Amino acid sequence: MTLSDKLQADLTAAIRARDEARRDALRMAISAVYNASKAAGRPLADDEVVAVLGREVKARRESIEAYAAAGRDSAVAHEEAALAVIGDYLPAQLDEAELAAEISRAIDETGATSAREIGRVMAAVMPRVKGRADGRQVSEAVARELARRDVASHDQTGHDGGEAA
Repeated sequence: MTLSDKLQADLTAAIRARDEARRDALRMAISAVYNASKAAGRPLADDEVVAVLGREVKARRESIEAYAAAGRDSAVAHEEAALAVIGDYLPAQLDEAELAAEISRAIDETGATSAREIGRVMAAVMPRVKGRADGRQVSEAVARELARRDVASHDQTGHDGGEAA
């Protein structure tokens, strides 16, 4: 059973159970997958469906932030419920330690030594964590780790690598 088929089957079950929150979230997810499928001109593979659902999760998180800032608690609750439903169809998210290990490995492989090289590290780490970590979360963790390593290297050498005056 493909992920798209599972979404459809779960929608049917939610409708029969009269679970409105789940039904609405699944309809939204199925609609997004359908639109992406139409744009591609073919049915989507499971990894492509996961990517679409990941974009929907990102959109829900942004909506939650905006609604919370505006004090719209009922809208926040609605978006959080949709986020929980969609999250059930995504691969398990990496915990902090797993993400840190992937980032450390990518930094070592790319030879990055400063925050200016964040792009190289992101290019190496994102394919490894695709669907299992939010891009913003990864970017922030990479920046923190590069800054930590940069500070550590400055502490060991006693200078910042620049020329002496």
